[in-house]
Amino acid sequence: MALPWKLHGDGRSVDSAEIVLPEERLSWPRTIGFGGQHVVAMFGATFLVPILTGFPPSTTLLFSGIGTLLFLLITRNKLPSYLGSSFAFIAPIVAATKVGGIPLALSGIIVVGALLALIGLLVNVVGTRWIDILLPPVVSGAIVALIGFNLASAAKTNFEASPIIAAITLLAVILSAVLFRGLLGRLSIFVGVIVGYVAAVIGGEVDFSAVGDAAWVGLPTFTLPQFDLTQLPVYLGFLPVVLALIAENVGHVKGVGQLTKRNLDGVTGRALFADGLSTVLAGIGGGSATTTYGENIGVMAATRVFSTAAYWVAGMAAILLGLSPKIGAVIYTIPPGVLGGVTTALYGLIGIIGVRIWVENKVDFSKSKNQLTAGVALIMGIANFTLVLGGASFGGIILGTVAAIVVYHLMNAIGRVRGTD
Repeated sequence: MALPWKLHGDGRSVDSAEIVLPEERLSWPRTIGFGGQHVVAMFGATFLVPILTGFPPSTTLLFSGIGTLLFLLITRNKLPSYLGSSFAFIAPIVAATKVGGIPLALSGIIVVGALLALIGLLVNVVGTRWIDILLPPVVSGAIVALIGFNLASAAKTNFEASPIIAAITLLAVILSAVLFRGLLGRLSIFVGVIVGYVAAVIGGEVDFSAVGDAAWVGLPTFTLPQFDLTQLPVYLGFLPVVLALIAENVGHVKGVGQLTKRNLDGVTGRALFADGLSTVLAGIGGGSATTTYGENIGVMAATRVFSTAAYWVAGMAAILLGLSPKIGAVIYTIPPGVLGGVTTALYGLIGIIGVRIWVENKVDFSKSKNQLTAGVALIMGIANFTLVLGGASFGGIILGTVAAIVVYHLMNAIGRVRGTD
């Protein structure tokens, strides 16, 4: 059976006025090299999620690779993407873990993945217009922003555990973003982790005892999910993540389409379904939920290589990394100070992605409906408002998400009736 990619030019170079399209590839040695770049681009963020949530890193890497290959199959190699760990799940996972441990959190991940897959099937039939109506930019931006800012207290806790190491890590992230161009500049979070980790080793804050006992090759730790219908608030806490994942996937489709000068809207349903199915598989096996990665879009924009062949290489490399318990053990040695420094930047950047949605879509904040939609949602998310009804407790992310949707559509409807919109 012939491979689906045709050779671009001579397979050796890309003219400055050209791009390597998804259905094309360069020579295999070069394709493998570009695949390696995508592994580096996704690695820093992908291993951070399991560290922050207590999930096994090797398991997460394994399902990340499997999810990427599944995504490429379902989208028929039309949409280059790497499915890495989703940061949008961190807050609900932490909340669920406190109540029922990792098995309960995994069941929440499965619920979100299944719902996203169903939405993908719906979009495949009716299109994306209803998403634009339900989640206009002011609403989707507010939801993404509050998810990031809601995690501020977690970053503070780790930062205060080792302020010096955390400050070194944060400074490295900032300097990397400012001083470096191209790939290194886009990997500022990863660079910060490396610098902070080295500083922590020098400072004697890293314990390598578990690394020596870990095998080089072996299966990762698998954990089965556990559903508990009495924990309805826990599952409701996961639901806002679906809206963030929709925004991320739709944004990814439009971003790649803009860079390749193609209309890829017809692939949106398949992308949502693929990401949802990948998340379900990860939840079944004990890995972190997945999403499309902006880090890898940055690599494609810099290299002008959009070949899905490179992503097949990256996916297979992630699977191999996931089959090395020793790599997982090394990742687990990252101390709290390093995590505190890097998450101070990272959670802030997640919040700013929401702000960027407002800027890029020219949201008019002179209008009261936009001001109150964003303002009320952000305050509820940042302060982590909590509503207790009987034995049920609803946190800031779900309350802020509901507020963003209700406030906008209520004020919009009233404005239309009064003719003041």
